[in-house]
Amino acid sequence: MALSGETRDIIDGLLADNKVVLFMKGTPAQPQCGFSATTISTLNMMLPDYLTVNVLEHANIRDGIKEYGNWPTIPQLYVDGELIGGCDIIQDMMKSGDLGEALGVPAPEVTTPTITINEAGIEAMQNAVESNANASLHLQIGADWTHKISLDPTHGGAVQVQIGDIELHMDPWTASRADGLNLILEEELTGTRFAFDNPNAPPPVNQMTVQALKERLDSGADVLLIDVRSDDERAKASIAGARPWNTETMQRVESLPKDREIILHCHTGGRSQALADTLRRRGYTNLHNLRGGIKAWSEEIDSSVPLY
Repeated sequence: MALSGETRDIIDGLLADNKVVLFMKGTPAQPQCGFSATTISTLNMMLPDYLTVNVLEHANIRDGIKEYGNWPTIPQLYVDGELIGGCDIIQDMMKSGDLGEALGVPAPEVTTPTITINEAGIEAMQNAVESNANASLHLQIGADWTHKISLDPTHGGAVQVQIGDIELHMDPWTASRADGLNLILEEELTGTRFAFDNPNAPPPVNQMTVQALKERLDSGADVLLIDVRSDDERAKASIAGARPWNTETMQRVESLPKDREIILHCHTGGRSQALADTLRRRGYTNLHNLRGGIKAWSEEIDSSVPLY
């Protein structure tokens, strides 16, 4: 589909009105492809706010943005009206320090973090480096506290940590989250994998059963239960006392202490988990996702709530 004048004007307007624009598949809370999810995690490390455009909701922009910047894939990041690139370029720029410069975000001042690796992990890393002489080991910790070890070209400006005979490279944002990190290579039936024990990470989102939710509601406690479903879904079925996820509820959550208990639910648990993960990244530490969602509530607690 050719880029129409109307679509070009829309894209021009978005780029003129916003310093940073990410054209992606899905939303920050619910990315619809792995590349978009990775890019969001990287940008969230550095920026408190930026514009995202869900191209899945705008077919004209989905096709038009590819022609607009002569770039064939999604996501696409624009800064000050200029195309930066897609997921791989953004990751490379993050590791080199160039992304912070492009965004106008100064790197955090960090001291070299203390990191430990078990003997099996050290041996595996040594073998990997020996077989890839032109690459270095890189650690990246995303905004969602996912940890990734990769072999990539050596970049200037990286923080370097010496652990025995292993030299681990990382960007400054990762280094600021890595002090006390313990890497453990674990054996599994399907092979080996690294487990990351990071004392800086907020607690994971708790999974609450519908029985536990009923006990909390019956106790008369001040329960903050948030329903993240659409208005149409809430009209079909709802749990008494649940608040819709709207502007008013967002403002309510933002005013709360970070350790306030927040329970979230949707139809079966997926969308509420995504929102809980977003709130976790913002520092909330007492989050609960209702396992099975309102469907489980209907089946196990209150049959008068319609199934759909």
